[in-house]
Amino acid sequence: MKSKFYGSSAWILAMALMTTAILTSTAQRGPRGGFGGGAPFTSKFVPMDEKETKILGVMEELMANEQYRNVPPQDGQVLRVLAQSIHAQHIVEIGTSTGYSGLWFAMALQKTGGKMTTYEIDKGRADTAKANFKAAGVENIITVVLGDAHEEVKKLDGTIDLLFLDADKEGYIDYLNTLMPKVRSGGLIVAHNINAGMADPNFIQAISDKAELETLYMQGMSITMKK
Repeated sequence: MKSKFYGSSAWILAMALMTTAILTSTAQRGPRGGFGGGAPFTSKFVPMDEKETKILGVMEELMANEQYRNVPPQDGQVLRVLAQSIHAQHIVEIGTSTGYSGLWFAMALQKTGGKMTTYEIDKGRADTAKANFKAAGVENIITVVLGDAHEEVKKLDGTIDLLFLDADKEGYIDYLNTLMPKVRSGGLIVAHNINAGMADPNFIQAISDKAELETLYMQGMSITMKK
């Protein structure tokens, strides 16, 4: 099923909401109420129903007992806003870890009626993620694929509305080349840890120079729209 938001209107809406989320969580006020000093603003997530409350409870427990790296909460909120803004029907995630980012996506998918396919190479993390998804009551909308994503994604069928990359950084360019044909027009490719010392220059060049892509860089993430 195609998204009911399409093309440039989806991009404008998604970027506006994402920018709001980032500014809310990172802006700083100066001593006279301006920006540039003092304590940062923080964005408090307030669940709107029992489903979100249940997911939030699992996320809070996951972060309190974190053994593996996951996206920060503010990045998770951005992912949820993006996914819900474009009414994502199919999200593909490379790098499940223990499921924290997947739970943010699940909040969006419960509103859009979509599903997610997520790939994890480590069995222990994949099993933990599955347990977290089940505890949150979202296991029916998330498929966890165990194995090397570079090979497993070649078996993927269907259209992608949002592709999220958060695995081996040097592998981003391969994931992009393999999966970009499946990303719909107006769909998003979001990559995490896009900062000095971590980002692969080949990936940065690819998402910056291709005529069919438009990319913004914000808060250690790249957000790319397929035109």
